[in-house]
Amino acid sequence: MSKIRGKNTKPELLVRRLLHAKGYRYRLHGQSGAAKLPGRPDLVFAGRRKVIFVNGCFWHFHNCKAGQHAPAANAEFWEAKRTRTRERDALQREQLEATGWQVLTVWECQLKDRSMLEDRLTAFLESAVG
Repeated sequence: MSKIRGKNTKPELLVRRLLHAKGYRYRLHGQSGAAKLPGRPDLVFAGRRKVIFVNGCFWHFHNCKAGQHAPAANAEFWEAKRTRTRERDALQREQLEATGWQVLTVWECQLKDRSMLEDRLTAFLESAVG
């Protein structure tokens, strides 16, 4: 488990490559100027006041098949850990939205359909703020 990274994961790199190829430019990991954003978003589009989180389904307790898989060993620990992560994600999203940021979460399971992912990202980034 210690080898699992929090930054520059394969899903995050895929989203970054896709957006960069479409001409979008961004900052990485919640460092927007001098202020650090709640939750340290994976991609920050400061001029648009938009952020994107790229979440692993298992770790962030998504409602897909991979996210609902619960380890049998040490089940109580994993349930508590994943529940805390879900609650923390919701709180950080609320904090970002309260300060005027729009938030998009891209789940690992959504990376399989690249054209749908590309459409979703473009729609989010091109939509009007507010």
